[in-house]
Amino acid sequence: MSISRLAQNLTGSEIIKIAGEINELKKQGQNIANLTIGDFDSNIYPIPAELKQAIVQSYDNNQTNYPPADGVLDLRQSVSEFLKTRYGLEYAANQILISGGSRPLIYGTYLTLVDPGDKVIFPAPSWNNNHYCDLTSASGVMVQTHADNNFMPTADDIRPHVKGATMLALCSPLNPTGTMFRKSDLEAICDVVIEENKSRKAGEKPLYILYDQIYSQLTFGDFEHYDPVSLRPELKDYVVFIDGSSKCFAATGVRVGWGFGPAHIIDNMKAIVGHMGAWAPKAEQVAMAGFLRNAAAVDNFLDNFKQRIRKSLDALYTGFQQLKSEGFPVNAIEPMGAIYLTVQIDIKGKTTPDGKVLNDSADINSYLIKEAKGALVPFSAFGTGHDLTWFRASVGACSLADIEAMIPRVREALAKLK
Repeated sequence: MSISRLAQNLTGSEIIKIAGEINELKKQGQNIANLTIGDFDSNIYPIPAELKQAIVQSYDNNQTNYPPADGVLDLRQSVSEFLKTRYGLEYAANQILISGGSRPLIYGTYLTLVDPGDKVIFPAPSWNNNHYCDLTSASGVMVQTHADNNFMPTADDIRPHVKGATMLALCSPLNPTGTMFRKSDLEAICDVVIEENKSRKAGEKPLYILYDQIYSQLTFGDFEHYDPVSLRPELKDYVVFIDGSSKCFAATGVRVGWGFGPAHIIDNMKAIVGHMGAWAPKAEQVAMAGFLRNAAAVDNFLDNFKQRIRKSLDALYTGFQQLKSEGFPVNAIEPMGAIYLTVQIDIKGKTTPDGKVLNDSADINSYLIKEAKGALVPFSAFGTGHDLTWFRASVGACSLADIEAMIPRVREALAKLK
């Protein structure tokens, strides 16, 4: 039977594919440090106890019917308070939309703002923008970024592409790199958008920013999260934020995300997400509303959670820096935020003990899985070429002990190459 051109041509998730291969090897009894999936092992990183108790209580209270299409009002009000307290952002309940995680909100933003053929600008590497462009028949413009700027886009990278564009998709802290915008760099990008919108004629669609800040509560050390509206308030009518509980509360399976932005955009997104049926479960929404107001519980969880995530990231970063100091062709960028470390393993062209030449990042990853019992995700899964030897390492589903034990295996695997 014939199927749609979209279904025929849509590329599946390379991350899920690699993770599936790892799970099969684990079933065979192999002990592999799985640094692929952007998720958490809930036995290592459980959700906040107060949130868990509130979810159970909500089910006990029979909060099991349909929620409102835009989300339970108490949760939207709670999110509004959370945004004001944590970010200094003023968004009323009618400017907030709740969904089953952040993915429907991203897709809903595309469907609300982008017509087929419209230009959408996004950096490479970045998560899933290429697929959302395919799903909406948008004309995606991938802006290649570079290690010397921590793989974050700059105004100079973006400026050549803004003429006629409908949306600029940004994320900070960035998936897959765990790196973040410097204030000055994000300010410069904001100024490019402001300048472009001033140049457009009346009735012409403006240039919008989709700003994914799902990892914004997970920042480390002196690194600070910035957003376009706080830096340039005049952009408030042109920015749709993507946020939620999945990452900052290790609650990926709880499925409570929130987006916020101009009321007329959010209202139209509500209809689209409603037709998807992509609501967050009502019991989880009711529980989340109370948890977000419990500032002490939120702070206590984040303090402990961030310390543990940072220990894992630091262990991985220190391990790769040690390998680099020993002369191995590897590198890593200092962890800044999220649950990811950006690592380079520049062994393209090397020959394995069984005579196989490592031609690209997929070959390198396969070799590491086999010889080092460690699995990463090549940046090619996020829109770059397969020749780039940089990888995402996600620490949420691995214990600190597993990460520390992997480094000597990587050393041994690299030493075998010719």
